[in-house]
Amino acid sequence: MPHKKIDRKKSASSNQKGLAIWLTGLPCSGKTTLAREIEKYLSKKKLRITLLDGNNFRKKHVKKLGFTREDRNKNIRKAAHETNRLARQGINVVAAFISPYREMRDYARRICPNFIEIYVKCDVKECIKRDTRGLYKRALAGEIENFTGISDPYEEPTKPEIILETNKMSIEESSRRIIYFLEKWCE
Repeated sequence: MPHKKIDRKKSASSNQKGLAIWLTGLPCSGKTTLAREIEKYLSKKKLRITLLDGNNFRKKHVKKLGFTREDRNKNIRKAAHETNRLARQGINVVAAFISPYREMRDYARRICPNFIEIYVKCDVKECIKRDTRGLYKRALAGEIENFTGISDPYEEPTKPEIILETNKMSIEESSRRIIYFLEKWCE
């Protein structure tokens, strides 16, 4: 898919559509950590930026949804529409969502301007080690149904703009790859 180039100077104005930077991956793969790094980078460039994090978004916007496929699709559809609305106002959006189903990531790509998909790829065993809330442990014990990567599938992206193997790369190295990509994108 050809990338649209964005003039950095114009991207801060309301006439220019913002970026829709969509991070996807298993729980505990590093999406939120990398999203915060992107947010810091874009803020230093004096660009309008907002971060939509899956956990916070769900608590604020779609509290009543569960984790069935239908509910997850509703959540991602709502997140995609919010990302689209903000990006069309010239705000750069960093969206960090598990978004386990390809069809919904494709939906977000279709409706959001300047869509950049970043696959935060991480081995399930490493995600389990990183899990400070014990969610994987509970899912493996059968206490949590429809848990992505355990009892519910994660469909890997087919053509993301960036793949970061966070079980093999440091946060710093992953962040540098994203920044390098964004600088090339915006040339």
